[in-house]
Amino acid sequence: MRDFSWTYFAMTGDVESFLLYKEVDQVREAGSAEAAAAAEAAAQEAADEAAWGTLTV
Repeated sequence: MRDFSWTYFAMTGDVESFLLYKEVDQVREAGSAEAAAAAEAAAQEAADEAAWGTLTV
C-alpha cells in the first residue's frame, strides 16, 4: 500500500495519496518501535530468569 500510494502521488500529485503514504509510514514505524520494546522486555525477562536460576540457597 505504501509503494502504491507513493507511485500514485508521483504520477498524479494527489495530496490524499501523499497523506496516505505518510500515514502508512507512521504506522509502520510505530509497529517497529512496539516490536523493539517487546523484544527488549523479553530479553530482560530471560536475563532475570537466568539470574534466578543460578542463585543457590
